[in-house]
Amino acid sequence: MDNTNIQPQGQQINIELGEKEAEGIYSNLAIISHSPAEFVIDFTRIVPGVPKAKVLSRIITTPQHAKMLMKALEDNIKKFESRFGEIRLEPPQNQHFGFVPINNEKVN
Repeated sequence: MDNTNIQPQGQQINIELGEKEAEGIYSNLAIISHSPAEFVIDFTRIVPGVPKAKVLSRIITTPQHAKMLMKALEDNIKKFESRFGEIRLEPPQNQHFGFVPINNEKVN
């Protein structure tokens, strides 16, 4: 198990990363929905020729933490692109492929 120290706003937090979690899960599709109190992000993987996809991981978080995640991703993408070049988004081949928001006000 790996321990990582993160220091948000002067506070040190010891985060433990288990072996299973360290392997990660590949996802090429995320379904994002929300209610007034929370955001739900379902990560899945679409495989060509397979019409069904199973949710591999679900993250439920507050609107505030969802916005903080968005800002952290924006910051990391800027750093990545300054080092490796622009990440280009090709026109979608399929409307149901990729990371897409679902516009609704009710979470299942």
